[in-house]
Amino acid sequence: MERRLAVIMMTDIVGYSRLMGLDEARTIARQKAHRESIIDPNITARGGRIVKSTGDGVLVEFTSVVDAVECAVKVQETIAESEADVPADQRIDYRIGINLGDIVIDGADILGDGVNVAARLEGLARPGGICISGTVYDHLAGKVHIQFEDAGERTLKNVPAPVRVFHWGIDAARLQAWSPPALPEKPSIAVLPFDNLSGDAEQAYFSDGITDDIITDLSKISGLFVIARNSTFAYKGRAVDVKQVARELGVRYVLEGSVRKGGAKVRINAQLIDAATANHLWAERYDGDLQDIFSLQDQITESIVATLAVTLTRAEQDRAMRKEAGNLQAYDYVLRGNAYHHLMTKDDNIRAKQNFEHAINIDPNYAPAYAGLAWVLVHDFNQWGANTEVLDPALEYAKKAVRLDDSLAKAHMVLGDVYLWTKQNDQAVDEGRKAISLDPSYADGHFALGVYLRYAGQPDEALEEHEKALRFNPMYGHRLYYLTLSHTYYMLKQYEAALKAAQQAASRGPNHFSIHRSLAMAYAQLGCVEDAHRHVVEVLECNPNSSIKAWAERAPYKYKADLDHWIDGMRKAGLPD
Repeated sequence: MERRLAVIMMTDIVGYSRLMGLDEARTIARQKAHRESIIDPNITARGGRIVKSTGDGVLVEFTSVVDAVECAVKVQETIAESEADVPADQRIDYRIGINLGDIVIDGADILGDGVNVAARLEGLARPGGICISGTVYDHLAGKVHIQFEDAGERTLKNVPAPVRVFHWGIDAARLQAWSPPALPEKPSIAVLPFDNLSGDAEQAYFSDGITDDIITDLSKISGLFVIARNSTFAYKGRAVDVKQVARELGVRYVLEGSVRKGGAKVRINAQLIDAATANHLWAERYDGDLQDIFSLQDQITESIVATLAVTLTRAEQDRAMRKEAGNLQAYDYVLRGNAYHHLMTKDDNIRAKQNFEHAINIDPNYAPAYAGLAWVLVHDFNQWGANTEVLDPALEYAKKAVRLDDSLAKAHMVLGDVYLWTKQNDQAVDEGRKAISLDPSYADGHFALGVYLRYAGQPDEALEEHEKALRFNPMYGHRLYYLTLSHTYYMLKQYEAALKAAQQAASRGPNHFSIHRSLAMAYAQLGCVEDAHRHVVEVLECNPNSSIKAWAERAPYKYKADLDHWIDGMRKAGLPD
């Protein structure tokens, strides 16, 4: 066998079967036009060799990582521009995966692990996006000015070792055509991730934590509209135009800054910008000991409230300032735990749990540590398949967090999560409402309340909460928001909308059996049996033990009719009993 190292690129069309079902002749014609005018010329111009067509895509070999990535970006940008005026449900989007690895030569064809990994990466790519392996990313260092998002390690099907993956999803043409959110009536603000100026990349969790705290403090104020951290952190590490950021997020004001931590000292620089005029409303430098960190953050919040002339209610005045941690080391562990938890992987969930436990060992009366610990245990259950036994300590920790700090919105939300999964629906809804009353701009709180309401048989109100969550989080790309939105549309028997939301979920993260299950159910209810069966195969590949009975036993529906509706969809799709 002849072997060599090569750069492999694989492409395919998102939802090809659905597009063919809508208009076969037009889909084939447009695909052919893309190949002839965009894809093939760009591959040739950068020295690529088209190994073969794969029906709705191509397998390409390059000798240069830079050529492959620049080709992929050019292809995606050009296709996005050409499809910008096409209705969203008819638009052709491509996924592209790129890997650097060993290949086996078989005549004109190529085989081997290097090709397999590229194929799996292509499956992880978002519509209109590119997914590359860590080896490709390493070879790009210092050679291109293309921003990639680190998505961590992923276990790929039939690939023995985990692969670190990176996403590209900048879509300037679509963004330009996209209608930005309207400005809220109240003063609206986005807090961009504060730069870490500590000279140590390992300290990024600290500057991120300061940003999170400021967002949380501001979002407690009912007179402000505050964008969630997930959306503002989409700009992390990027040189940004404040006016563009404000337009994309639908806000008037932008706060940006930096954090420098050294020894026992900390310096925070912050500036508030009116994006409509690009004027700096104020800029301040805050210096102090680490022991002063809470006071420094409160000063920033007070400055923003005063500058924007926001009137606080008496209750907001009472709870606007954070209850300080009794021990700064405990606070630091909570920041680390939150940083791991935001990564949303099973291994990072374990690391988050360890850090929250360290914080509790140091300060047994620190409410955010108990709330964080309860949340990772809930995620062990509803994301990673842990047994129901984990819900007992989760309930204990969530209740303790609320007892220690009844003004902590996250604690009430987490308690609502535990009540939900222990099938105490009314209590879950009560805690969800309490969370957003304490923190009106809390996107995750609105999202969670929507979940509680849906399971409690109130899908119309649930939909309103999901829409609020997405408005507070307009750039948020995580699959759970859209997956839950799909579930709510399904419950309302709006199956086309359920399908589109599930497709959005599939485009925003690695394959997960719950996404394929939702796609299968929506397709089944729409009568698309072949598509439904295809996703059932994916469900069983992701989770061979998946069954209707196993799901039904865990599903916390308040009403049997709602549960039966779900079971009906799964049976029609062909999921095993």
